[in-house]
Amino acid sequence: MAPKVLVSDKLSSTAVQIFRDRGIDVDFMPDLGKDKDKLLEVIGQYDGLAIRSATKVTEKILAAADNLKVIGRAGIGVDNVDIPAASKKGVIVMNTPFGNSVTTAEHAIAMMFAVARQLPEASVSTHAGKWEKNRFMGVEVFNKTLGVIGAGNIGGIVCDRALGLKMKVLAYDPFLSDERAQKMGVQKVELDELLTKADFITLHVPLTDKTRNILSREALAKTKKGVRIVNCARGGLIDEDALAEALQSGQVAGAALDVFATEPAKESPLFGLPNVVVTPHLGASTTEAQENVALQVAEQMSDYLLTGAVQNALNMPSVTAEEAAVMGPWVKLAGHLGDFAGQMTDDPIQAINILYDGVVTDMNLQALNCAAIAGIMKAANPDVNMVSAPVIARERGINIATTTQAKSGTFDGYIKLTVVTASRERSLAGTVFSDGKPRFIQIKGINIDAEVGEHMLYTTNKDVPGIIGTLGGTLGKNGVNIANFTLGRTQVGQDAIALCYLDAPLPEAVRSELEATGLFHQVKPLAFSVG
Repeated sequence: MAPKVLVSDKLSSTAVQIFRDRGIDVDFMPDLGKDKDKLLEVIGQYDGLAIRSATKVTEKILAAADNLKVIGRAGIGVDNVDIPAASKKGVIVMNTPFGNSVTTAEHAIAMMFAVARQLPEASVSTHAGKWEKNRFMGVEVFNKTLGVIGAGNIGGIVCDRALGLKMKVLAYDPFLSDERAQKMGVQKVELDELLTKADFITLHVPLTDKTRNILSREALAKTKKGVRIVNCARGGLIDEDALAEALQSGQVAGAALDVFATEPAKESPLFGLPNVVVTPHLGASTTEAQENVALQVAEQMSDYLLTGAVQNALNMPSVTAEEAAVMGPWVKLAGHLGDFAGQMTDDPIQAINILYDGVVTDMNLQALNCAAIAGIMKAANPDVNMVSAPVIARERGINIATTTQAKSGTFDGYIKLTVVTASRERSLAGTVFSDGKPRFIQIKGINIDAEVGEHMLYTTNKDVPGIIGTLGGTLGKNGVNIANFTLGRTQVGQDAIALCYLDAPLPEAVRSELEATGLFHQVKPLAFSVG
């Protein structure tokens, strides 16, 4: 059955057609997002939800979204999506961070010019029939210093445009390397230096606990007298009351804001001030940007629903379509290893250690980790998946450790998983053969070669004669057919294991009969999803 997607906000018809062209069943209801009750009623039918900002994806909506796998936000901001609730539900949340980057950067540059030359006020005055040529005395941007707070994708474009205007550019960004700054042609500085030297300051950072009020009253007091400030990023980055005071005192000569702490902004201490330019969050509002993000979100959601490729996800490692094709068998293997460990572990898990060897070390290890953790968690929660599993693990205080090593043995690569509880450690390893099929290659330090089957039986015993006969005879007389039988031992007379691939689930009565022989330390039926 084809995946089904709901578009609940206004997306372009071209984006809707992308879903249809990819073979996805899509319902285009652009006003549904505004009707919470109706959305709650229908959301359970859909595998994907494509939105803009009108649809509010709350915990209540997600609780009713039994089939939902992915939410795609056409745009950057996901304030309207409860991401923690989506993660717990196992729903991937994607956005389109690059579709409107140029548009937002251009708006910031336009706002800088507007506040530098007092363009909005001059326009209003001239429309009114006045000719106040001497009233509007602006400043050039040529040869001025622009301080860019946040030199990521949008900030980087602003830097490039500013350099083209022959401005000097200072950049403050904790994640900006010296090499990257040099390549961009900007000077990397600390925030205090930027504040004291910049003639213009523009903000391009997300709103987080660390960036909230990054231009606080104290920060504004450090700025160069007569600075002009532009914010086309997020409301809440500037203390608006403090900015209003700084504008009135002359510490700040002008400000241009596209975003506000509360939106829609019906009132603000900045409104009405003569040296302030304001727009209603127009940063991404161009025909090109709206079309770009709509097309991008449709492609991303289609790729995930059809191929498993994950792009621009906020709660899941990204996996390209090419990676998904190569990694598919290894993702299955990681899941099987986790599933095995989870079914064997009854005590609370304290730590999960994952070792990657050989060729697998070059793959997307975050995604493989998610698959392994999901496999482990499924024993306690069958609804868990690669998105929700890491969240559950963190909530339980489970420590996840990942190590890698160069090829160290017979296999080109393998994954070794160790689960640690208060009383013991349990390790097992697996690889993927050239046929693309995952195999178990080691359990409890004992080497084996076992195909993964839907129904399996794992036994442990002391290495003594008669075990194989008892196991095969008991299963045979009870009509349980063995598709594959693998044995292993540490050394003669010591610990031994058997792993049987069965055609059907092991009946409880047969398991009890095997236990009653007294020959086995463990008799454990296992189930794997091999589809």
